[in-house]
Amino acid sequence: MQVLRSFSNQEVLDLQENLGRGGEACVYTVPSDENLVAKIYHHPTSSHIQKLRAMIANPPANPAASFGHISIAWPQELLTAPEGSDTIIGFLMPRIRNMRPIMDFYNPGNRRQNCPLFNYQYLLRTARNLAAAFAALHASNYCIGDVNESNILVSNTALVSLVDTDSFQVPDLSQNMVYRCLVGKPEYTPPELQNKTFADYNRETYHDLFGLGVLIFQLLMEGTHPFSGVFQGLGDPPTYESRILAGHFTYSQKQKVPYLPTPITPSWQTLHPDLRDLFISCFEDGHHSPYLRPSAQTWLSVLSTAEASLVSCAVNPQHAYHPHLDKCPWCERTMKLGGRDPFPSLQAISAREHLQPRRKSRKRPRYQPRVRKPAVPVLATYTQFSLRSTSPGYQPVQTSSRSKFYTLMFGLLGLSVLGYLDIMVKFTRPFLSPNPYTQQSLLSSRSENVHSPLSLSFNDYYQRGNQAYQQQDYQQAIEDFSQGIKQNTNFSKLYMHRGNARYNLNDYEGALTDYNLALKINPQEVKAFINRGNAYLKLADYSNDPDYEYKKAIDSFNNAININQQDDEAYVRRGIVRSQIARYSNNSQEEYERSIGDFTQAIKLNRFKAEAYFQRGLARYQFAQYSSNYAQIYKQAIADFDQALNINPEMAEVFLKRGMIYYELAQYGESTARNNQQQALEDLEKSAQLYLNKKDVNNYQQAISNICVIAEEKCDYFLQNSSIIYNVNP
Repeated sequence: MQVLRSFSNQEVLDLQENLGRGGEACVYTVPSDENLVAKIYHHPTSSHIQKLRAMIANPPANPAASFGHISIAWPQELLTAPEGSDTIIGFLMPRIRNMRPIMDFYNPGNRRQNCPLFNYQYLLRTARNLAAAFAALHASNYCIGDVNESNILVSNTALVSLVDTDSFQVPDLSQNMVYRCLVGKPEYTPPELQNKTFADYNRETYHDLFGLGVLIFQLLMEGTHPFSGVFQGLGDPPTYESRILAGHFTYSQKQKVPYLPTPITPSWQTLHPDLRDLFISCFEDGHHSPYLRPSAQTWLSVLSTAEASLVSCAVNPQHAYHPHLDKCPWCERTMKLGGRDPFPSLQAISAREHLQPRRKSRKRPRYQPRVRKPAVPVLATYTQFSLRSTSPGYQPVQTSSRSKFYTLMFGLLGLSVLGYLDIMVKFTRPFLSPNPYTQQSLLSSRSENVHSPLSLSFNDYYQRGNQAYQQQDYQQAIEDFSQGIKQNTNFSKLYMHRGNARYNLNDYEGALTDYNLALKINPQEVKAFINRGNAYLKLADYSNDPDYEYKKAIDSFNNAININQQDDEAYVRRGIVRSQIARYSNNSQEEYERSIGDFTQAIKLNRFKAEAYFQRGLARYQFAQYSSNYAQIYKQAIADFDQALNINPEMAEVFLKRGMIYYELAQYGESTARNNQQQALEDLEKSAQLYLNKKDVNNYQQAISNICVIAEEKCDYFLQNSSIIYNVNP
């Protein structure tokens, strides 16, 4: 692939070595400069381009410049297509070398393998450098948005680099625009943004500060998440999202939470007292008042103080700890972990002891209780004396016939009293308080199926939950379904519908749990398999390695199809997963063909299923980009989109995709290029209007961005209308 450097003397770069491919772009080495890489978008939009221009015009300060290190891999230069069309297709950014994900350092097992000399002081220094990078970004009014461990790299000398910066939230003051961050990882998302659509919100610095607090906690607590712990309540442990939303910081100092620290976690007291105070401010005070979360600059200052206070262990100089402790916590932890030292000594490293597996603890002999044997007469006076002296409390028990008689009599008397009380309860029942709660408390709990006048049956809760669900009050629906489950634990649809409500609140882990419980009760519940597959597909969006979730989703849809081969929805959903897999697979053509086959089967089963036509057209559109016969495949996709719109003319996404195909056909110089371009503009205008009616900000912006590419004179009208959306969804 050849591209032009826009800010140089039109240098042509021949990009050949591919360092990685994602769903949005590919990254290549730059032959003429080993310190740069090129990121090339698959389908650049005007939004991408405007955002990159704003970033390049206002780069943040580099806090590690004095070390010759790049702390923030910021875009440096735009790249254009080589035909001289000035179409921007990507950008150049610094190449980060000899660094690994931050997880390799806060995870003790990975750290021992990859960098055993990286001790606690280095972890504090890493936290300092991470805070410095956040502070630099916030000083320039940028927000990371998607704070997570996969976008942070660390060197063996504790230097930090933030990558994937083009996903950050970027303000463009000249255009009065904010290019939002559209994604986020739940474990690092603050409570006020949990279960929210990120595209609808401008991120603030205090949102980033929650994720920063989580990362620093993981660095200093051996990879432990601040909201992880052993659940002390009933039922399944809540997800991280639920814990964060509830403010259940495991080490809470101001409220009682239903969690205990996991036994393998370092002690809370290991942390410097000032750092403990900051974590409390971040996760407890900041729960209801996000502005109270410590700033990145505050973290930087306190971390510097904490690092300066470290003292070394006399036994192992690699053990650094804070002087408020009266003994080395890492020596104690080494013993607790069966000899696996989190910061091994130089001698242990040279002898490669740090790579040895954990020592198995010796099995302790089982305790054998002593059996008291009846005393036997002995002749030796010495032996009798020794027994009395060593066991003075021991005397053989003699049971007389009189005691047996008393035992029998008292037993009969007790039964008589119980019978009398039972009769009295029955006779006095009409005189008890008419209060239902009082009656329920006084009467025997043996009649579990009899409810008080104010109680509801599981069917009542089921109906009420469905009503709340239809009104999109998903939290109330969850509460009603949960109450119904307490009444009847063997009704699969209660679990399935509660899972649907959790799915709509983006609690995909909780939804999975409910779908699995429903299937355990009724293994033939087709909808539960389909919905479980959908949940796995959603989880793949947040996964660093989505192959596992995709496989689980496929398995769920396969199960649904095995039960009912006439279920068209199962084929559509399986086809969508296969389309996703095809985007990253080495066998893209084969996966797209499988995907198209699933959509075709769904259409055979239901020729009025507009979604199946749309998804088949979309798969063909994506597949055409890997084929030399793109024009023919594009026309097949257009035919599918036409059929979808014949069934449902209000599908905005169909107009958007069909418009893009017509535009690309026009760009490829088809004989009807002018007609194609006009049709593209009409489709995009129609999609923009439909998205405007739905108040769908993200897709509306996508539509008008494409319109601006085709006809700039149309931009003013649509950009003025976009303010309507912002007024509705600020």
